[in-house]
Amino acid sequence: MRLLFLCLCCLIFTVSFSQQQRYYLLVGTYTNGKSEGIYVYNFDATNGKTALISQIKANNPSYLAISKDESFVYAIEDNRNNTSSEAAAYHFDKRTGTLSFINKQPNNGIGACYITVDKTNKWLFMANYGSGSLSVLPIKKDGSIDAVRQFYQHTGSSINPQRQKEPHVHTAVLSLDEKYLFTTDLGTDKINRYAFDASATNPLTPTKDSVTYSTPGNGPRHLTFSPDGKFLYTINELSGNIDAFSVDKEQLQKLQTAIIDTTDNGSTTRASADIHLSPDGKFLYATNRGAYNTIATYSLNKADGKLTFIAMQPTGGVMPRNFTIDPTGSYLLIGHQKSDNITIFKRNKQTGLLSRIDNTIEVGSPVCLKIIPAN
Repeated sequence: MRLLFLCLCCLIFTVSFSQQQRYYLLVGTYTNGKSEGIYVYNFDATNGKTALISQIKANNPSYLAISKDESFVYAIEDNRNNTSSEAAAYHFDKRTGTLSFINKQPNNGIGACYITVDKTNKWLFMANYGSGSLSVLPIKKDGSIDAVRQFYQHTGSSINPQRQKEPHVHTAVLSLDEKYLFTTDLGTDKINRYAFDASATNPLTPTKDSVTYSTPGNGPRHLTFSPDGKFLYTINELSGNIDAFSVDKEQLQKLQTAIIDTTDNGSTTRASADIHLSPDGKFLYATNRGAYNTIATYSLNKADGKLTFIAMQPTGGVMPRNFTIDPTGSYLLIGHQKSDNITIFKRNKQTGLLSRIDNTIEVGSPVCLKIIPAN
């Protein structure tokens, strides 16, 4: 009897563990090539294997946001004609891994490139690169999107005559406590901060001393917070640098600048792209596009927030636009916009080092990867 009990416990534990390792990988794409929209895959975090489950047609769903309860997916629809962008809402059925279209709304901006949803699922925020603006759209109880509620037009320029003649808002990221929204502006070398109140009719309010200036010519692109919210890191597209900041009462104090594009291939063109921390907050990763196509690995000192360079390696494709780390911290997946593939790397959780595995997802122009539990 005792042996039977132990066997049953072992079986329950095994099934529970297996369920905890099953995830959905959602992929946003550009549809001017081989892709037709948003793709959903099974992802097994025990071995890194994937399988296509479903897809839904959409017009350049270049960035995705997922509601906290994982019932809704929100996507940018960028017409790529420098005239307009829209936000699209989808219901996500976690039993089947399928998406169904709800509605979409214009966001009054041009060239949207980033979308965020708050944890109450009441508000969408969209960064518009082309028009250098920020759009705020309400979400109804059924998950559908309402018309634009707030719109902030950035102004200014910086020193790069080709890329910084005007503002280019690139991200809109909520602080971990969701009291503030931070945006990066590649065109003006600024990080902007807005106070956020989900219960207000107009949820965003510019704050006093709300702008942090980056080094001229940096071109801040994406940002991420440490798991404790004490530190913020930005990757700068034009300089190839990472800036580390301490977050003190939501004010940013610069700690460090780290050069990430150390590959000596004779190129002076920087095209850094994405930045993420491992789930345990011990390691930071950043990608370089352009002539590099590499990913850099750093260790992070949790006490002072500073970074130490560990390694630089090829990503296995062309133009690594976006990447993600699965919630277990076991695998890192990189989407390549120009080579139409997603490469998968096994992470050493002790050293942070990456080893590519023999599994490549072939999908047209992947530019956004999101992973959520399948159960």
